[in-house]
Amino acid sequence: MDSLILGRYVPGNSILHRLDPRSKLLSMVLFVFIIFWANNLTTNGLLLLFIVGLVKLSRISLKFFISSLKSVIFLVAFTSLFQLFFTTVGNSIFEWGIVRVTDYGLSQAGIVFSRFILIVLFSTLLTLTTMPLSLADAVESLLSPLKVLKVPVHEIGLMLSMSLRFVPTLMDDTVRIMNAQRARGIEFNEGNIVKKIRAIIPILIPLFASSFKRADNLAIAMEARGYQGGENRTRYRQLQWYWRDWLAMIVMVLLAFLLYWLKN
Repeated sequence: MDSLILGRYVPGNSILHRLDPRSKLLSMVLFVFIIFWANNLTTNGLLLLFIVGLVKLSRISLKFFISSLKSVIFLVAFTSLFQLFFTTVGNSIFEWGIVRVTDYGLSQAGIVFSRFILIVLFSTLLTLTTMPLSLADAVESLLSPLKVLKVPVHEIGLMLSMSLRFVPTLMDDTVRIMNAQRARGIEFNEGNIVKKIRAIIPILIPLFASSFKRADNLAIAMEARGYQGGENRTRYRQLQWYWRDWLAMIVMVLLAFLLYWLKN
């Protein structure tokens, strides 16, 4: 749990840190669409090299960055196995009872696995180089046209900001509770899958309790300080769109054209 870096911000002065958060959010949305064009080894390798290049530009240690995969690799692999074992189209490679692995299922499982990994890497890079408050301001700015439809844009941005802010806190609480349970003799890595699931229950109850208590304290603190969102609220940091933001969008569009040309 302590290896999870999604939601953490690493201060820096790289070109990625200085990008407008709106351009980074738009790049993230465009990247998600681009991923669905990556349907072969060449396109997936190109996207992976693209992300590695962005990590170099961010001046964040690649080893520290890759550590974000440790916490999600099991979930991604589990999802990919569903694609592998429940796809019956294609030539059979392996059969054992009701389990049947086909060449098409194997290729689709690899594509699903790579897509999830690429999305996790790009989203992690987004949170590492963008302050949560700036990200919330960017969401509110991009969704501002929806105000005419009475959409609570400010509240959506506030919820996103709080969610990203408290992801590392929840992970730290989980580690603290697990250490406390280990001190009481509970082992989380022993026994079969049923015993491991049962061992998680002593973690969930105090984690939910501490989360609700923290949320209640936060609401009381915001109310005591007279917090009011909406049109009349000012911001210390103003969003500004520079030439580097246009350059970032041009690079993403060129990447989209390149992947569309290379896809099968």
